[in-house]
Amino acid sequence: MTAPRLGGYVLLAVAGVLVGTAGALVQGAWFPGGLLLALLAVVGLCYGGVKVMGARMGGGVPAGAWTVAVLLLTSARPEGDFLFGAGLGSYAFLLGGMFLGVMCATLPLVPQPPGPPVRLGK
Repeated sequence: MTAPRLGGYVLLAVAGVLVGTAGALVQGAWFPGGLLLALLAVVGLCYGGVKVMGARMGGGVPAGAWTVAVLLLTSARPEGDFLFGAGLGSYAFLLGGMFLGVMCATLPLVPQPPGPPVRLGK
């Protein structure tokens, strides 16, 4: 693995943490628009990572970083405060984000055949 490629994966991981943190704040503040915005950000980051890196790992790295960040944000602090409320929106964000991240990371990469863009055999 080359240094620029490794740097790209590190940037995708940092972006996954940032998207997870921002989504956790937005999804509860502007329900249901914030929830949709947060889930679209997860899809955009993971699918964009696949396309930019040209590999499925480009979607898996930000999805994994997003999941770790969001799961750490769900834990209660010693003071009793926590970021997520017990509501449908929070569960939709947690489960929907994980589902969409995995879905984007496992999309098949189908290479296009070389040659002119016409039907074969015609």
